[in-house]
Amino acid sequence: MKSLEIFSGAGGLAKGLELAGFEHSAFVEFNRDACASLRKNFDPSKVFFGDIRDFDLGLAEGTDIVAGGPPCQPFSLGGKHGADKDDRDMFPYAIRAIERIRPKAFVFENVKGLLRASFAEYFDYILSRLANPLAQQQQEESWQAHNQRLKKLKGHGAAETRYRVSWQLLNAADYGVPQCRERVVIVGIREDLPLDWQFPEATHSEDRLLWEQFVTGEYWARHHVAGCKSTMDKPQQEHLRRLQQRYGMFEPEALAWQTVRDALAGVPDPRLHNHTGDHIFRDGARSYPGHTGSALDWPAKTLKAGGHGVPGGENMLRNLDGSVRYFTVLEAKRIQTFPDHFAITGAWGEAMRQIGNAVPVRLGEVIGRQLYQHLETTKKMQMETACSA
Repeated sequence: MKSLEIFSGAGGLAKGLELAGFEHSAFVEFNRDACASLRKNFDPSKVFFGDIRDFDLGLAEGTDIVAGGPPCQPFSLGGKHGADKDDRDMFPYAIRAIERIRPKAFVFENVKGLLRASFAEYFDYILSRLANPLAQQQQEESWQAHNQRLKKLKGHGAAETRYRVSWQLLNAADYGVPQCRERVVIVGIREDLPLDWQFPEATHSEDRLLWEQFVTGEYWARHHVAGCKSTMDKPQQEHLRRLQQRYGMFEPEALAWQTVRDALAGVPDPRLHNHTGDHIFRDGARSYPGHTGSALDWPAKTLKAGGHGVPGGENMLRNLDGSVRYFTVLEAKRIQTFPDHFAITGAWGEAMRQIGNAVPVRLGEVIGRQLYQHLETTKKMQMETACSA
């Protein structure tokens, strides 16, 4: 099965879908450095450098799924919050791709800010448009009026032109990513396909991490370091108390959240050696209120792109002694679950921007694997029905 990646970035979601079994039909990306990264890691001939408005969607006809991360700045909690009034809002062009290609399914990822109350009506409109991509906005029709018309069209028209759309706010840490990263994931399934989509269940939990750290101590034993309850802050101490009341002597069933220490296992301290490539120490990290870095024994804070590559403390490691330093590119790749060999091009700030913008590879793989299996099952069902007819 083939996947078209639009707003590809450096290819985090694309790599996850590839690991899940999808083949790439094309990549569409307007950032030059991100395109250079894509060409290093995928088939260079399939990378289109430019505006999605200039990409010939006819080249991707027959593609099974469309995936990508429409630019998040219009909805980002740290942005200007322009939503539909922001000319960087690319959702209309994502919908255009669905309209033209009519894939079996689509997967889009965006920031948590998309769910803010002030954007609620526009988010509802996005979902309505994705569900009915062929019902275009008429000239002089406001998006609010268009949304009302779309709702009246629900259930009308050919099933192969409509989509069952669902969304969920997912925390990447719940799926084995060593980072607390909440993102909205939107999945659409074409209505003519007998597929009941459900988002993957979480496989990892905060409860299990606290259990291994402060009940059994196996986390510390695994890393050959001494653990101490004094390293917990007050909210964690209260959480642990409730945890012991809830589980008693029976341990939580999920796997433990992965921590920064887990992610960086085997990676030498860049300050101690003259490393080259993507593991070079960068000086200048400073801690201040609200920007204190990511704790070593907890999932990292959300890595962010920022206006200049490295914003404040999100991309810093906080050591046990309270000192801080910037993550290297290699370390940031580990936290975003890119393979070590995955090449991120550009200077350090640009490389960190690409990594901060990416979908964690493991999260993309988890979603992609479930979608691939669902589509394969549907394909077999349709073949069996055709053979018995």
